[in-house]
Amino acid sequence: MGSVFGKESVEEPPHDTLLSRSDATTSYELRKYGQRYAATITYKKTGDKSENSPFGALAKYIGVFGTPQNEGDTSIAMTAPVVMENSNKPTQIAMTAPVVMENNKDDDSDSNKKMMFMLPVEYDSMDKIPKPTNPSVHIEEIPSQMGVVHVYNGKWGEARNTELAKGLAQQLIRDGVPDMTEEYVLANYQFWGYNPPFTLPYFRRNEIWVQLESAQADYLEKTFKPEIK
Repeated sequence: MGSVFGKESVEEPPHDTLLSRSDATTSYELRKYGQRYAATITYKKTGDKSENSPFGALAKYIGVFGTPQNEGDTSIAMTAPVVMENSNKPTQIAMTAPVVMENNKDDDSDSNKKMMFMLPVEYDSMDKIPKPTNPSVHIEEIPSQMGVVHVYNGKWGEARNTELAKGLAQQLIRDGVPDMTEEYVLANYQFWGYNPPFTLPYFRRNEIWVQLESAQADYLEKTFKPEIK
């Protein structure tokens, strides 16, 4: 998933960058993602960093710690690593980025979180995705989305992510995005991580993602001239 110097070597979900507000006080990009699939787990924050942690459960599903914890139905050739398996054996799945973390908005408990591993683009339908054997791990379809992303490096944590999400919300409000509020951003932002823990903080790529409605994205495109195409 990367190196100590932040070099990224795993697949990312394809996307289009529609706008870059690099000159804003809180910089951001407007991106569009197509349909994706993710392995997810909902958990309560415990600080566990072992193989039994939420990250560990998802990593074992794709085969990071040995035999993948999934029911492989077909032989699949992956980009990295490449593993050919018979249909009655587990399927090893390539590590992808980013790892996504969000609050669970379907539960009243503030301690509930969700972590997601985005699956490689080869897995473009539910019938192609190996079924997890761990009942805590689920496969979710993520529809096409447009949203804004603030990119930052260094250390990350819940307090810093919340502070940066507030800054992003204030920037979007200053930019005149219709119906944008700080409350919406704080309730809906996601943290996207691209590097392993051993990457030096300066070289880490971290992102704060906020999904937008089509009208909000259209407003940004019409109001601000794209800097990149």
